Amino acid sequence: MDAVWRLEAARIIAGLARLVHDIGLAEELAQDALVAALEQWPESGVPDNPGAWLMAVGKRRAIDRIRRERRFEHKLAEMGRDLETRPAAEFDVPDDEHIEDDVLRLIFTACHPVLSVQARVALTLRMLGGLTTEEIAHAFLVSEPTVAQRIVRAKRTLSEAGVPFEVPEGPGRAARLSSVLEVVYLIFNEGYAASGGGDWVRADLCQEALRLGRILAELAPGEPEVHGLAALMEIQASRTRARTGPSGEPVPLMEQDRGRWDRLLIRRGFAALLRAKAIGEPPGPYVLQAAIAACHAQAPTAEDTDWAQIASLYAVLASVAPSPVVELNRAVAVGMAHGPDKGLALADALVDEPSLRGYHLLPSVRGDLLARLGRLDEARTQFERAAELTRNAPERKTLLERAASLRRPAQ
Repeated sequence: MDAVWRLEAARIIAGLARLVHDIGLAEELAQDALVAALEQWPESGVPDNPGAWLMAVGKRRAIDRIRRERRFEHKLAEMGRDLETRPAAEFDVPDDEHIEDDVLRLIFTACHPVLSVQARVALTLRMLGGLTTEEIAHAFLVSEPTVAQRIVRAKRTLSEAGVPFEVPEGPGRAARLSSVLEVVYLIFNEGYAASGGGDWVRADLCQEALRLGRILAELAPGEPEVHGLAALMEIQASRTRARTGPSGEPVPLMEQDRGRWDRLLIRRGFAALLRAKAIGEPPGPYVLQAAIAACHAQAPTAEDTDWAQIASLYAVLASVAPSPVVELNRAVAVGMAHGPDKGLALADALVDEPSLRGYHLLPSVRGDLLARLGRLDEARTQFERAAELTRNAPERKTLLERAASLRRPAQ
C-alpha cells in the first residue's frame, strides 16, 4: 500500500484537483480513497490497476462531497452533472496526456509564489512525494505540528487567493517556473548537505528531488532550465557515496575517491545538459551550475580539474544571477585557478554582506584560503567561527578538527 501511494499519489491528487479546483479538497478525497483501499483490499485483493481504482473512488467521493455541502453547489453545477452522465469507464483509466497535464498543474500550484518557501517545500513533498507529515518533519528537523500547520495554511492560502489549477502561460510562466525549480533544488540541497542534525547526507531527500526533477524534464521538455536542474542534481548526486567517510564525516570534494562516483548518474547528467543546450537559448543559472558540475565530473583526478574554466563559468553565473553565495563560490574557484590571494580578496569583500552574516561557509572558505597562504592563526580563527555557525554535527566536528590541526606546536 505504501508503495502504491508513493507511486500514484501525485497523479490521483492532480486528477482530482482538475475536477474540484482545490488541491486541499483533492488531497482529502485522495486520502478518503486510500482509507477505502485499506478497508477493502485486504479482503478483495489489490486490483490490477490500483491507481485507477483509487482515482475512481476519489471521484465518486467528490460527487458525494459536493452534494453534501451546500457551499460547493457552484462546483456541482460545473462538474456534478458531467460526472454523473459520463460513462464509468472514463473514470477508471485516465489517458496519459491528461495525467501528465494534471501532474504539471499540481506542481505549479503547490509551488505557487503566494506561499512561503517553507510552505511550498512541505506541500510539494506531501502532494507530489506522497510523504507523511511525520516524514517531512523528520527530514527538515522540525516538529510534526509545525509541518501540519504549514500544509494546512498553504492549502487555505491557495484557496483564499483563488490560485487557478493551471500551468501558467505568457510572461508569468518564467517566474512561476523559477519558483518550482527553487523548491525542487531546496529539497535536493537539504539532502545533499543537511543544514542541521547528525547526518551529513540524507539520501532520501536527494532521491525525492531527483524524481521530481526527472518528472519535470518529461513534462516540460522545451524548458532548458528544467533540464539544467536535472543535470545539476544528477551530477551532484553521483558523488553521494564518496561524500562521507567511515564515521559519516564529510569528505571535501578535492579529497573524494572519484572511483566511488556513480558513472551512470554522471552520464544521465551529461545527457540532460546536452538537452538543455540543444534548445538553443542563452544559459540560465541552473544550466551554468550544471556546466560547473560537469567540469568536476570530467576530471579523472582532483589535480586535473579545470579551475580556470570553472572560474569563468562562475563569472558568467554572477552576471546572470548575481548573489553573495555565487560570489563566494567564485572566490573558491578563483583561488584554485589563480592563487589563494586572489580568491581571498573576493571572499574578504563579502565579510560585511548582511545576508552572509550567519553563513558558516564564508569563514570556512576564508579559513581555507588563509591556510593556503600560511596565515595559520587567522585560518584557525575562521574555522572555529564556521564551527560555531553550522547546525550540522558532523560538519562542526570536521571544522573543529581542521582548526586544531593548525595550532602551532608549543616551543
